[in-house]
Amino acid sequence: MSRSKQEFREPRLPDLPEDGLRGLPQPCVSLSEGPARIAVVGVGPRGLSFFERLCANLVADGERADTEIYLIDSTRVGTGAVWRTGQSRHLLMNTVAAQVTIFTDDSVTMAGPVVPGPSLYEWASFLAKVGNFAELSPDMYEEACRTTPDGYPTRAIYGHYLRWAYEHLRDRYQPWLRVHEITATATDLRDEPAGLQSLTLSTGERIVGLHAVVLAQGHVLPQRPPASHAAAGPIHIAPGNAADVDIDRVPDRSTVIIRGLGLTFFDHMVLLTVGRGGRFEETGDERLEYRRSGREPLIVAGCRRGVPHHARGENQKAVADRHEPTLLNPACIAEFRTRAERFGDVSFRRDVWPLVAREVETVYYALLIADRISPRELRGFRTRYLYAPSEHAAAELLTEFGIDAAQRWNWGALGDPTEGRRFGGVIEFHDWLLDYLDTDVRNARLGNVRGPVKAALDVLRDLRNEVRLIVDHGGITGESYRDDLDGWYTPLNAFLSIGPPATRIAELTALIRAGVVRIIGPGMRVRAEDEGFVADSPAVDGSAITGQVLIDARLPEPDLRGTGDTLMRNMLRVNKVRGFAVTNPDGTHYRTGGLEVARDSHSVLDSAGRPHPRRFAVGVPTEAVHWVTAAGPRPGVNSVTLSDNDGIARSIIAAHCTVGGCHQRKDYADGRR
Repeated sequence: MSRSKQEFREPRLPDLPEDGLRGLPQPCVSLSEGPARIAVVGVGPRGLSFFERLCANLVADGERADTEIYLIDSTRVGTGAVWRTGQSRHLLMNTVAAQVTIFTDDSVTMAGPVVPGPSLYEWASFLAKVGNFAELSPDMYEEACRTTPDGYPTRAIYGHYLRWAYEHLRDRYQPWLRVHEITATATDLRDEPAGLQSLTLSTGERIVGLHAVVLAQGHVLPQRPPASHAAAGPIHIAPGNAADVDIDRVPDRSTVIIRGLGLTFFDHMVLLTVGRGGRFEETGDERLEYRRSGREPLIVAGCRRGVPHHARGENQKAVADRHEPTLLNPACIAEFRTRAERFGDVSFRRDVWPLVAREVETVYYALLIADRISPRELRGFRTRYLYAPSEHAAAELLTEFGIDAAQRWNWGALGDPTEGRRFGGVIEFHDWLLDYLDTDVRNARLGNVRGPVKAALDVLRDLRNEVRLIVDHGGITGESYRDDLDGWYTPLNAFLSIGPPATRIAELTALIRAGVVRIIGPGMRVRAEDEGFVADSPAVDGSAITGQVLIDARLPEPDLRGTGDTLMRNMLRVNKVRGFAVTNPDGTHYRTGGLEVARDSHSVLDSAGRPHPRRFAVGVPTEAVHWVTAAGPRPGVNSVTLSDNDGIARSIIAAHCTVGGCHQRKDYADGRR
């Protein structure tokens, strides 16, 4: 369902009542003989959300809660590294402002109290109405005032929102909780007597007597040898966050090869063009034209598919709107989980994918025919297509409703747009590519509710929670996780539904037409030679080109075995953590790179599989145990991030209450509010 801008509710900040906490949950009784001491390692969005849940649950019915909370981040508490406020204003989020939050709402299934707070858009809207209470710089305040619910904000403004949220929470709960903000890297975590823990920091300091520790490090790069910064010779920039790259190492007017056409590619693309003084101008035919500054390199880019990620459809959904699945309903998910626990033989491609595909296709076809049949007929079509007993029966139904072959959904062409075609040269390929990209932009501008293609692809994004509930914690076989999920569906899902804003695709087409960007073609290959790096596509004749710089434009997958995180390496060395392995029916395993945590509790498991009662991990390092962990919390849709963090906070409080004889707070232990 679409909605106009006027239908947004009035932004509201979660201020304390004038008479203190009357009307809000009151502080918990003293949790033990001494104050509880809790540390959070990594305080970007995930760690910040946990901090909010911890504060909200601690300030619950009872007496004074004398708790100390240590928030530790190597860059800055609140923003972490990815969302730091000083990064280039050219770098955008790929989520619209109205769908970003760190606060809970009534949609979240959890035992803890709901303490509402503004989404990113509501915060920016409130700034525009009442003034610059967040003390932003003039240019950032101007951006906040321009923020729309369906626009894509800069990462820097999101960082300011996160930092404001942290300071707001810190100040709000200051009378009851003591918060220590520490900018350092945690390097070691050890157990102490009496069930306590100690953290060692990069500064040499130690935090001792910790009752609980939550690990939320986010994206951690692999361990690598020191980078070479030679003044001459080829330059290789390894995978990582584009904001962390010294982009000035790329010489003006050089040739730079970028391997990858996902979100990180677009970051590098914009930094090397408008970031060097170029600009885009609108033309009369709804296209963009690029005006060079003269400092741009020639950007040569490619990937296996040969085309960039699909543009996101312009958002037409209200904050809480999402596709409500018919086939992947709670009963179906429960059946998959039961089967996985009893037989361990669930296959994603064989068992789960057909249901996902049918949900997507039904949305597409229903929109395709909606304007030429009655609502009653449309409901009948949806039901018949969803439950068609075979592909042949589904095809016959499409024929019955006048949907010809050219209009039919084609997963093969979507996943492999060139379909094995060979191109006679670079010009021929670029002509095909520009037509493909222009079509993608047109589809995106039709929107994710009214546009058949983008509305259907947005279903993949909406179904992430259902897929998680099926595949997490070994819900499918190890072979299926390796081949079907890691090897096929996860990259396909990212390619089709987690792409850049349509403006980025429009900018790319302008840069191709201006001769600033050259897409090499499908099956990109790169080899190192004495004079530099040579890239080519086996599908495009005459495509070989040499560059002095190679940029690997991707974020590496989390892998505990090769992590660059010193804390994780040290814990792995002494068997205090282990990687997650998914079991096959024959007893063999697929060993993932994810950090294993216990189901439901998120407790960290040691090498023997024993859960630590007061050590927890959330977010990106647990990828494979939990699917697509990088997705942030979204308001109004029962975000699993928020409910998980609430559960961990209550587990910590329950464990400490047990130690301190907090009998009247038994409801924390048994899960009741």
